[in-house]
Amino acid sequence: MNRRSFLKHIATSTLALFGLSGGTYFYAKEIEPRLLTVHTETIVSPKIPKEFDAFKIAQFSDTHIGFHYSLDQFEQLVIKLNEQKPDLVVFTGDLVDAPDTYKWNKRLIRILSTIQAPYGKFWIYGNHDHGGYGTDIVKEVMDKSDFTLLQNSHTTIKKDNASFLLIGLDDVMLGKPDVRAATKQTNNDLFSLLLVHEPDYADVVQNYPVDVQLSGHSHGGQVQIPFFGHVYTPTYAQKYVEHNYKIGPHPLYLYVSRGIGTTRLPYRFLCKPEITMFELEHVDSKDF
Repeated sequence: MNRRSFLKHIATSTLALFGLSGGTYFYAKEIEPRLLTVHTETIVSPKIPKEFDAFKIAQFSDTHIGFHYSLDQFEQLVIKLNEQKPDLVVFTGDLVDAPDTYKWNKRLIRILSTIQAPYGKFWIYGNHDHGGYGTDIVKEVMDKSDFTLLQNSHTTIKKDNASFLLIGLDDVMLGKPDVRAATKQTNNDLFSLLLVHEPDYADVVQNYPVDVQLSGHSHGGQVQIPFFGHVYTPTYAQKYVEHNYKIGPHPLYLYVSRGIGTTRLPYRFLCKPEITMFELEHVDSKDF
């Protein structure tokens, strides 16, 4: 039994075990994957300059276009994202599911180009972006869509006389992440936000001068069973699966998106797709 068949067997068997068949199966395959939600989080830190109070960052991740996720759906996502009026937008990897077989076209670039963010649009590679000879193709699409790649590098986001660091790593599974290089020659006094596709890499990142990590990759497990939890998550998303975690003595704050699309199995159950909206908030150190 190959990996795909094995996972399908596990998921369908679990659903059957809990009596989730018939109408619920239809819901998991046809309804919930389309129920896009907006998940909100507030990032609080004394290192966030007061000038960035109420600054909004939109994260979307793991669209997996082409695997049961169409450009029509993606266009609706972008409309909903723009309605949130983000100041900055980040994409944390896996644009299309299979770059080598996907029928690339200019419509995808047009849709990506309509995303509005006055302080910039940034992205990092996911494993599917590197897979199937997609590395250069995906970069060309994102370049033409006015997204800036952060690949073991950083940039400074400035507002008035204040600033914070936005850092991005290469994909963990199929790339060559180098957090040391990405954080080299950075000002440790500045608030720092890092993008890396795989959440479990936080156990490495916690040893570096990073305040917050944003990740995807897990899909939140896609299928969650009441009183049991998620059925399956991929490698490097088995420890940290969804939403927020506090890691290490520093500490590092990790936020994991459930993502947008699906992969391997076209189901979501009790795990709706999401855009995540982060709002920054300055707090005095004595209150932190």
